[in-house]
Amino acid sequence: MAKVRVGVIGAGSWAIASHLPHLANHDDLEFVGISRKGPEILKKIADRYGFKVASEDYRDVLNAGVDICVIGSPTGLHHEHAKAALEAGAHVMCEKPVTINPTDAWDLDATAKRVGKELIIAFGWNYMPMMQEAKALMEKYGIGDLEHLTIHMSSMTRELLSNTGAYPDATPESLPDEKTWTDPTLSGGGYGQAQLSHALGMGLWATGARAESGFALMSYPMNAPVEMHDAISYRFEGGAIGSVSGGSAHAKAHKAYHALELRAIGSDGQILLDLERAAVWLYYKGENIRLDLDDDAGYYNCQGPIDALVAAGKGEKFRNYSPGELGARSVEALDIAYRSAASGKLEHRL
Repeated sequence: MAKVRVGVIGAGSWAIASHLPHLANHDDLEFVGISRKGPEILKKIADRYGFKVASEDYRDVLNAGVDICVIGSPTGLHHEHAKAALEAGAHVMCEKPVTINPTDAWDLDATAKRVGKELIIAFGWNYMPMMQEAKALMEKYGIGDLEHLTIHMSSMTRELLSNTGAYPDATPESLPDEKTWTDPTLSGGGYGQAQLSHALGMGLWATGARAESGFALMSYPMNAPVEMHDAISYRFEGGAIGSVSGGSAHAKAHKAYHALELRAIGSDGQILLDLERAAVWLYYKGENIRLDLDDDAGYYNCQGPIDALVAAGKGEKFRNYSPGELGARSVEALDIAYRSAASGKLEHRL
C-alpha cells in the first residue's frame, strides 16, 4: 500500500513543537513538501523529517503532489493556502481560527464539500477523551433547548500578545514572529483570535450553538498592540443568551496551563465542562451524571486533529470532530466581537 504523501504549509513554532512530531508518530507517511519563511530553519526542519521539497513558496509543496496538508501559516493567509491545498486534491488540517473573515471560512467549508475532501480545524480539545465522553453525554441525553451559555478561558499569553516574550510552549529553535500574533492584518486581533478561537471551537461543538449577535469589550494593558482580555455577551440562534470571556494569564499560575470552563443550561438540564479542574457534570431530567476523570484529563494536546487527517489520507473511516462548518461558526462569533469592540455597539452576524 502506497504511503500517504504529506505537505506542510507554514511550519511555524507550533507546527514544529506539535504537528510535525505527531505526524512523525505515523510510520506510513511520506514527507513530500514543506514551506515556511527563513531558508536556514526551513532546511533544518526539512532535513530532520526527510521532506523532498523545501521552499518558501507554498505552491511548490502542492505541485509536488500531496494527499494531506497541514496549514500552519498566519491566520490571514489560511484562506489562500487551505483553498489551494483542497483544490489540489489534499485533505487539509488548518490551524485555528480557520480564517479572519466569515465569508472566507464558509468558502473553505463549501470548497471542501465541493471537491470531496476533509477540512479539519485544529481544535485539539474536541478529540481528547474527556471531551469525547462529554460530547457522548450530550448526544445521548442533551440538555433540551439551549437557554444560557457561559464560557471562560485564560491562558499564558501576556508576554506573547504584548510583544515582551514568547508563548511558554513555543519551540526554542523557532520562536513565533511577533507579527504572526500581533499584526491584525495577519492575526485578525489578539486574545480572541489566538485563544478564544479554541474555546469557541469546543463550546459551539459541545452545544451546537451559533452566534446571532453580540456586544464586546476588549482591553489592551502593557501597551499591547492587540487586545489581551475580552468580555463578550452573545445572543444565539433560538433565543439563548450567554457570555464568553478570556484573559491573558500569568505564566506558571495555578496548573500552568489553559483554564477553560463551560456551563450550559437548557430546558431539560445543564452541563458543566471544566478542563482546568477536570470535571464533567451533566444534569438531565432529575439525574446527575459525573465523569470519573484523572486530574490532568483536560491538559491540551493537538494529536487528535493530526490523527484524523492521517485517517482521511488513508481512506479510513473516522469522525471529523472539528469540521469546516464549526470553524466557520467560530469565526462568525469572533467577527461579531471584533466589530462590536470597534463600533461600541451591538453587532449582528453578517
